[in-house]
Amino acid sequence: MEEELIIPSGNESKDERYNSLYPQICSMIDGETDIIANLANVTAALKESFDFFWVGFYLVKDNQLVLGPFQGPIACTRIAYGKGVCGTSWKENKTIIVPNVNSFPGHIACSSLSQSEIVIPIEKDNEVVAVLDVDSEHLNHFDEVDQKWLTKIVAQLKF
Repeated sequence: MEEELIIPSGNESKDERYNSLYPQICSMIDGETDIIANLANVTAALKESFDFFWVGFYLVKDNQLVLGPFQGPIACTRIAYGKGVCGTSWKENKTIIVPNVNSFPGHIACSSLSQSEIVIPIEKDNEVVAVLDVDSEHLNHFDEVDQKWLTKIVAQLKF
């Protein structure tokens, strides 16, 4: 595997950018058995391709979410079950798209610069084992296109 991303430059749609990135991520993690290495490369690929404000994983450990590999400013280290967007996504085992984090009840502000967020739960054996958290400094940044592709990407991760 080459450690270089081919990032479209121009006026591609978000869908086209994900479509270009997805096979590269699959190739990058194919054959690598270390989950931390794969999580780290996925966060870097997403951050580099989309310039998201923050991209990272929280791993379920001892009934809480613990910070895993990420790209961006320092982050909250632990999140309780059902708390904030990440904890709620874990508890409800569903993707949550928040157009404006300031209107989400109980939002945990790791950074006041974050304005919108998407969280994708990751399952193994019908239990959530981690979540992918992506933040933007722009309101209304995430939509069904992000949900579709980010869900496809995390489905490739083998916990």
